[in-house]
Amino acid sequence: MPFNALFSWVIKKRIHQIDLFRKFPLEVQEELFFRMLKHAANTSFGKTYQFKQINNYKTFKETVPLQTYEELKSDVDKLIAGDKNLLWPGSTSWFAKSSGTTSNRSKFIPVTKDSLFDCHYKGGKDLLALYYTNYPDRKLYNAKHLIVGGSAKINPIGINSYLGDLSAIIVKNLPWWAEIRRTPSREIALMDDWEKKLDKMAKQTIQEDVCIIAGVPSWTLVLCNRILEITGKQNLKEVWPNLELFMHGGVSFKPYKKEFERLIPDASMHYIETYNASEGFFGIQDTPESDDLLLMLDYGIFYEFIPMDLFDGVQSKHVISLAEVSLNTNYALVISTNGGLWRYILGDTISFTSLLPYKFKITGRTQSFINCFGEEVIVDNAEKAIAYACKQSNAILKEYTVGPKFMEDKSKGRHEWLIEFVSEPNDIKQFSEELDQALRNLNSDYDAKRTKDLALELPSCHVVPIGTFDSWLREKGKLGGQNKVPRLSNDRKILEEVFKIIET
Repeated sequence: MPFNALFSWVIKKRIHQIDLFRKFPLEVQEELFFRMLKHAANTSFGKTYQFKQINNYKTFKETVPLQTYEELKSDVDKLIAGDKNLLWPGSTSWFAKSSGTTSNRSKFIPVTKDSLFDCHYKGGKDLLALYYTNYPDRKLYNAKHLIVGGSAKINPIGINSYLGDLSAIIVKNLPWWAEIRRTPSREIALMDDWEKKLDKMAKQTIQEDVCIIAGVPSWTLVLCNRILEITGKQNLKEVWPNLELFMHGGVSFKPYKKEFERLIPDASMHYIETYNASEGFFGIQDTPESDDLLLMLDYGIFYEFIPMDLFDGVQSKHVISLAEVSLNTNYALVISTNGGLWRYILGDTISFTSLLPYKFKITGRTQSFINCFGEEVIVDNAEKAIAYACKQSNAILKEYTVGPKFMEDKSKGRHEWLIEFVSEPNDIKQFSEELDQALRNLNSDYDAKRTKDLALELPSCHVVPIGTFDSWLREKGKLGGQNKVPRLSNDRKILEEVFKIIET
């Protein structure tokens, strides 16, 4: 197909630019840094912090404060109301709904035209460019690309302002060259009833020749199992013989890989990880032999880092540039973006595995969290939810820990809670329901995954005997002092260790 050859040629031109920031990363970041300051100098934020007077990184760091969403929220509210030139030049029409903070159920992250096209879409094109480089003679444009967005429909929230999950915003604004090969239809992709949406997605896409799937592993598994249920096929290769690539992100893929290999029993199937958040597109797995990610340095994002052993939120004193990072050190990620986020503490932590080029692995969050299904539950959510459930059931809590029960062989995922009470609730099932509802009220991402039990089922709560967690701490040599039971985990290691203590 001639168009496929043209597409391949255009997409691979980006490799030359990627190679440039691989070889000259600091120079590319410095040039971007000054370009961003100049571009935003006449915004309200740029005038407040005298961007025109900033001529080096040291002055920028001393002048512009660190921010979290709490510091940004008042400006976001103004942008939603229609104000212009606040954080980035021009108006901002799109806002990506993300998981909340300690004081907000959801965050509304501004998505400007520049961040949409020069960051998010650029990341999608680069992913394909790198894939073509690693696997020459691919024919991806001959078949369809299935995008499994964890999105709901776009909703108006102000004067010319619209809210949706990032995936919904991306689908709504896709360029023509991507839209003509995407499936399912835009009408289905933007449905807000997930049960009907998944059914319609399955029925429409089984008629297509799909070669690429892109999505969060948990939602993708739900869709794949529905497709096999409808078709009666044993695996996805029987449905889509040309399927060759799954582009995933949002959560760790390790717990899901075995299940995907069962659903797609093909040694030539490729899996590529990305790091794409509402705030920006940060990394791509650029080589098949390594699972670390290449830091993308020309997407309109200027990076800073806080060593986690010195992390103190917006009060952190020790913030460094890319030039100062070291290998195998845990850093909190700080970003300034063409979406108008300035010195924004993302909440994620990374560790560098290479410094030329800059490659990294995602190591976690700046605070305890669980995000195995895209739910992004932070410890503050868990603490408030279990306190509410205890109050409703007249129970008194002593200790608890939470981990995942992963999707396996068509089963759905769930959170598993091990709880030690001073005074137990009369009905642990009712307690689980109260806990679940509180989490849904506190966290919109968790609520989305729990809708009609599509990706997450009701959490499973187990009452453990008094003294169980003391025994676990004793085994670890951590009983007493300031040592605490970890609240949230993204694997089952602690759960299995505690279960073993109960059984002995």
